[in-house]
Amino acid sequence: MNARPVILVTGADLASQALALLGDYEVVFAGKTPQLADVVALARQHKPVGIIVRYSGVNAEVMDAAPALRVISKHGSGTDTIDKAAAAERGIAVMAAVGVNAAAVAEHAMALLLACAKSVVQLNQRMHDGHWDKATHKSLELGGRTVGLVGLGAIGLRFAKMADAVGMHVIGFDPFAKNLPAYVTAVDLDTLWGEADAISLHCPLTPENKGLINAQTLGRCKRGVIVVNAARGGLIDEPALLTAVQSGQVGMAGLDSFCIEPMTVPHIFHHQPGFVLSPHIGGVTSDAYVNMGVAATRNTLDVLNTRVSANH
Repeated sequence: MNARPVILVTGADLASQALALLGDYEVVFAGKTPQLADVVALARQHKPVGIIVRYSGVNAEVMDAAPALRVISKHGSGTDTIDKAAAAERGIAVMAAVGVNAAAVAEHAMALLLACAKSVVQLNQRMHDGHWDKATHKSLELGGRTVGLVGLGAIGLRFAKMADAVGMHVIGFDPFAKNLPAYVTAVDLDTLWGEADAISLHCPLTPENKGLINAQTLGRCKRGVIVVNAARGGLIDEPALLTAVQSGQVGMAGLDSFCIEPMTVPHIFHHQPGFVLSPHIGGVTSDAYVNMGVAATRNTLDVLNTRVSANH
């Protein structure tokens, strides 16, 4: 057995500022792209008291392989890869580092929206290929147009502020949002689909909203709508989105998350015009890396320290 209790990190690294807080623990890293089987094996071997989740997920099998486990802490805000029901049954706390990467994700979503509206990626490629499309290309102006946000938490509201600053009309749906700023108009989803020139997703993935963007909802949108997703891939029915882009119902899609990650190769979106893609790095900046690591570590220690003092 280890002299010090173990914290298992489902990744290859953790910010030095976060590691500095874990002096009383032995930290075990699962590697760059751990699979669930790897996490189960490491849990069985090291019997961690805490797991900091970066990549892969944590299911009941992992929990049962780690009988001393007290806390599962997400290095980020989305806990959809953690079986929360199984954790609750076993008395294991599930924590999220909410809000610490809000600026990073909101900025990336805005970058995707701008890339779609201004054809940044396509024009860059054309320029590198020696073309000068000034006479034939027209970009889309966002000022005066309506952006519909699904989710008005820390990230959604950061995005809303930027959209307002470029002169967009901001509408949003979030049944849990209170005290919205004056520049955000709360609407129901039916209104959002019908009025938005661009839609940006900023909500967690739940069983209720899986496939929220699908053939039916896309069909209710304005023709040529821009779809941006820097939240969770499962919010979008991917084949339906492809069909909608190919038909022109969706003008462009800017996506940072996918139903299966890492993205399967080949993928139906590969080499399709109308898609701007990035590998779920919206929350990955040097600042957010430190902020998320420290927050995930503090959340872990908060639970462990509480349990320790409760037991004495």
